[in-house]
Amino acid sequence: MTKSVLIVGGGTAGWMTASYLAKVFPKLRITVLESDIIPTIGVGEATFSTIKVFFDFLGLPESEWMPHCNATYKLAIKFANWGPEPGHFYHPFQRYATIDGFNAGEWWLRLKPGQQFDRSCFVTPALCEAKLSPCFLDGRVFDEKVQDLFADPRRKASVLSEHKEQYPYGYHFDAALFAKYLRDYATKLGVKQILDDVINVELADDGSIDHVIGKISERVSADLFVDCTGFRGLLLNEALQEPFISFKDSLLNDRAVALRVPSTPDTDEIEPFTTATTMSAGWTWNIPLYNRIGTGYVYSSQFITPEMAESELRNHVGSRAENCSANHIKMRIGRSRNSWVKNCIGIGLTSGFVEPLESTGIFFIQHNIEELVAHFPGENIDPDVVASFNRIVGSCIDGVRDFLVLHFKGSGRNDTPFWKAVKQTPLPDHLEERFQLWRKRLPNAKSIDSRYHGFEYYSYSVMMLGLGSAPTEYLPTLAQRDPTNAILSFNQVNEQSQKLVSTLPSHREYIMQLYSTAPHSERHK
Repeated sequence: MTKSVLIVGGGTAGWMTASYLAKVFPKLRITVLESDIIPTIGVGEATFSTIKVFFDFLGLPESEWMPHCNATYKLAIKFANWGPEPGHFYHPFQRYATIDGFNAGEWWLRLKPGQQFDRSCFVTPALCEAKLSPCFLDGRVFDEKVQDLFADPRRKASVLSEHKEQYPYGYHFDAALFAKYLRDYATKLGVKQILDDVINVELADDGSIDHVIGKISERVSADLFVDCTGFRGLLLNEALQEPFISFKDSLLNDRAVALRVPSTPDTDEIEPFTTATTMSAGWTWNIPLYNRIGTGYVYSSQFITPEMAESELRNHVGSRAENCSANHIKMRIGRSRNSWVKNCIGIGLTSGFVEPLESTGIFFIQHNIEELVAHFPGENIDPDVVASFNRIVGSCIDGVRDFLVLHFKGSGRNDTPFWKAVKQTPLPDHLEERFQLWRKRLPNAKSIDSRYHGFEYYSYSVMMLGLGSAPTEYLPTLAQRDPTNAILSFNQVNEQSQKLVSTLPSHREYIMQLYSTAPHSERHK
């Protein structure tokens, strides 16, 4: 059995890995060797709803960890000005209802009940528009199906593969504070921390990693090494020379500029969603935390300079951007050909990264960690086990890449050199075929990539409808169906939306109550 693991690099990836492994393998010797001078990237502050599985597995209630991390709730992503006309739509953490064997998206095309598709099919957009919390003040979740799941520990998912019910929300949090919180959690479980900078990686005769040498530490060895050194890939890409597969032919954006915009939680409303707004050469994110707003511009360096991008971002943010320093980031978009080589596993940015349009950075970390546990080596590292890990991880990242390509290809924007170039970017054959089909038939469970990548068919359908690329005609079979139950379902969504808007507390009100139980010293960091 593998007895020791050395995680090189801290941050979100390193300490999520350390925390999870320490919980699963209490006898495993785990060490995190991290530099105290390398800053975190800081763009991974928004999450999938699946991160709830991670916190539940570690036994961390929201009232405990959220105040430490200036965290807020995320009900959806608001896509602004991605369609053919100015406007917005929401990609929610909520599945379509099924009515007489067909999903609500299909019925919406048939009936066009008078509201935009997202408002007609889901209650979440109404909550977002009203800036409401996903929970009542007594802690109950607005979705009764999920409330039962939350309340019964025997039914809670412990890994992503058991995530059968769609949680209605994810989170926004400060990635640096999150890493510090998990560091404290992990070290209490026995994880050892070494503050040092690696200056050399020594290989064994068989090409595996034997040990690393730090400026202070003479020699640090382990049975298994986890590379969490970010875009550099110090162990996996540099020492073991594993090739990196770029996605630049499919995704043009390769840089970002970010601002930390202050806010006042005592008075400012807190939006319960991430916003992605199109710009001249890419798009901006807006992530509302408890005491600040994380915002940034993801762009293609082929079409705009860093100085111009920063200027455009500041104009977009307005007066709040004054006195905010900018952080310019070069992004490595793509994935390592293999995330597990010899006795080294890449997790986080080392493994792979796509622009954070759908908040997938932390999801990739969680997925790799769970797959590492599922493929954890015994006495020896089995090549077949390694190949299985690499196949699952690689296909997950590739699947997300294809989903993001859909956002750009399907967008109604075509008014700048960047957006024109996006439309001319060739698609892989498999994706071109699917995209052409989805213009004629809404995506369904059988027409999307069946390999696990975190997105279900409803997400594809939502994007096609919101982007203005959905079919103009409904399924012919629905013309022969009685629409009574579908009309009733749309009316129920409208009624439930109105009821929740009148009864749920505001996002800010619920967050302030949640934070009131935490010592003041644990906030405003």
